[in-house]
Amino acid sequence: MNAIVIFIAQYLYLFVLLIGAVFFFIQPRNIQKSMAVCGVIIAPLAYVLSRIGGLLYYDPRPFVVGHFIPLIAHAADNGFPSDHVLLTGAVAMVVWFYSRKLSAILWVLAFAIGGARVYSGVHHVADIAGSVIFVLIAGIIYYFAAGNRSKTIIQ
Repeated sequence: MNAIVIFIAQYLYLFVLLIGAVFFFIQPRNIQKSMAVCGVIIAPLAYVLSRIGGLLYYDPRPFVVGHFIPLIAHAADNGFPSDHVLLTGAVAMVVWFYSRKLSAILWVLAFAIGGARVYSGVHHVADIAGSVIFVLIAGIIYYFAAGNRSKTIIQ
């Protein structure tokens, strides 16, 4: 069981990136351009929000507070927010504007990664929730900044 959790916590994000990349490359050129703009706005915006959040809120990692050895070796730094969930959530958010079904699958994988990282002892639930909130805020900002021009949803 622990081996599966460790795999999900450490490596499943690569599968999410691969799915996002494949989805991007199979789209027509006009959708690729639109997705690229969407990604160039959402990912950096979510990252900046997460860095600001990390400066405003310090959450020691669970293994530091609980004095135990986590399943995954990690630095004893600020756990807020989770970079893994932020990255996979950003991919899921970009895809959401083009395929709600695939995005739902990617969100499930992002939450699985978050759950595995909590189980592993390197994050608290608040770290996962913070990442999701930052990605959602970035997606909402993009949606309104784009003026609802993302009407190219594939479904």
